[in-house]
Amino acid sequence: MKNNIKELRKSAKLSQEELAKLCNVTRQTINAIENDKYDPTLQLAFSIASVLITTVDELFINEWANN
Repeated sequence: MKNNIKELRKSAKLSQEELAKLCNVTRQTINAIENDKYDPTLQLAFSIASVLITTVDELFINEWANN
């Protein structure tokens, strides 16, 4: 699933490690999500959105909307 997490994280001036700690996951988990190799749980998606002061809808790109 495509996402905007990397861009939003950088805008918030957070490293992957800092975001991971705030979300209680590993840096590798954040890296995998940012690189579309892992889809987070709904709970983790809400946690990331909360830390980045946004919504889950803003984090993820609906690829099916254009089909």
